[in-house]
Amino acid sequence: MNDSTYTAAHKSVSRHGPMQLVGRVFYPVILLMALLIGVTVLAPEATKNAFDSILSWMVHYFGWYYIFVCAGFIGFSFWVGCSSFGKLRLGPDDSRPAFSRLSWYTMLFSAGIGIGVIFYGTAEPVAHYHNAPRQLTSETVEAARYAVHLAWMEWGAAPFAIYIIVGLALGFATHRRGRPLAIRWGLEPLFGRWVHGWVGDLIDIVAIVSTVFGLATSLGLGVIQINAGLDYLNLFDASLDLRVTIIALISLAAGVSVLSGLSRGIKWLSNLNIALALILLLLVFFAGPTVFILKALTSSFGYYFQNILQSSFETDFATGSDQWQSYWTVFFMAWWIAWGPFVGTFLARISRGRTVREFTLGVLIIPTIGIFVWFGVMGWAALHREMMGAGGLGDLPAQLVIFEYLSDLPLSFFSSLLAIVLIVTFFITSADSGAFVVSVLSTGGLEHPPVLTRAFWVIVQGLVSISLALAGGLVALQTASLVGGLPFSVVMILMCVAVVKSMRMELAAQETARRAMPNADGQIAD
Repeated sequence: MNDSTYTAAHKSVSRHGPMQLVGRVFYPVILLMALLIGVTVLAPEATKNAFDSILSWMVHYFGWYYIFVCAGFIGFSFWVGCSSFGKLRLGPDDSRPAFSRLSWYTMLFSAGIGIGVIFYGTAEPVAHYHNAPRQLTSETVEAARYAVHLAWMEWGAAPFAIYIIVGLALGFATHRRGRPLAIRWGLEPLFGRWVHGWVGDLIDIVAIVSTVFGLATSLGLGVIQINAGLDYLNLFDASLDLRVTIIALISLAAGVSVLSGLSRGIKWLSNLNIALALILLLLVFFAGPTVFILKALTSSFGYYFQNILQSSFETDFATGSDQWQSYWTVFFMAWWIAWGPFVGTFLARISRGRTVREFTLGVLIIPTIGIFVWFGVMGWAALHREMMGAGGLGDLPAQLVIFEYLSDLPLSFFSSLLAIVLIVTFFITSADSGAFVVSVLSTGGLEHPPVLTRAFWVIVQGLVSISLALAGGLVALQTASLVGGLPFSVVMILMCVAVVKSMRMELAAQETARRAMPNADGQIAD
């Protein structure tokens, strides 16, 4: 399929598909979002209680399911990347990537993880060390090793495998087969013409709702930490009013960024994010216990590969309580799935021209290494203080742990301010790339959605984040992810089947074409 064929096919589908689908997808989503915002603003206490009940119910009955499917997605991604499908391209055979590898990796890392690495980078290992799960003794060397191991497991390959599945199915449909950039087209090999009707509408509605909830979770965590950091530095007093103001201001900044386009605002912000994160990481590494971190990292790698298979499938079935997993493993798995349509669509959009092997293995391995380095350095640095220094980090709320740790280092005010700036830039990147993706999905797959649509979705994301802040903070955010992720996980399982079917058809067509070509003697191959 050459570029002219791709362009013609894409225009044909765009002319007969997306604009006819806008109302059937857009208005139901807006109605659902309006109901959520209205109920939480009018009855925040009742909504908070409802979120508490839903969270407990979903973790109890579906916790095992989230863990199982996420482990399956990792295995599927490795299998596809190492199989004969790897030589296929996300686009015509002669197409090449539009972005350099460096910009590609910074954009996928910033969009795929974002604010969470700042919020949890030091706080999660410290929390597991002081409250060790699974019959481990808290505040021991074994608890410290397991703490970093769990952070690597929850933040490493799992989220990026989820993004790969959505991005691969959608990228193959869009760039290889000329379909619009909407989730429904990733399932066309399974459902055929059904994707044009109510089945396709339902798929896109689920994807958009999941995306908005997943983004609201991340943005909510970011606002909580910005609020806490400004209060810690005595710049502003922490309050709900300040959180709402921060959401409004950063949403405005995100709106400016998203209107500047993919190749400017989002790419530049993503590169800035990684540069600032690297500065903070190097500061902690060299100003902190450098030799201890190197020794601990070396030990952690061996521990990780020895225990990863068992811990990836652990469900705490023998403890009689789901509370720990509702705050950690299950929450993260659901969060990544809720982010699946957002980051997967974004990855598909920026990955035209890359091979399936480069896409799957590159997205799975390179960012995971980055996660290992970040959580390894930040986590072990904080654990060094708990194990051999002043301690005290375990008594703090999660959002304050990084600021309290940085206070021990040289240039502590500067490094804490840098952390806040980094959260803000990650916040803006997530908000603007999220608004871009939801605009694409809500317009039926237009790769260049209208300016007003993009601005509208920035406002909606901000309002949903504010409503969740009013409805109970972190519990509301966790529940939003669980609710958003559950239905989309079914879509992802179907996507695995659909993309394999599509790639097998493509390989068969290539083989048929190869056999039809004359060889050096002018004979057709058998």
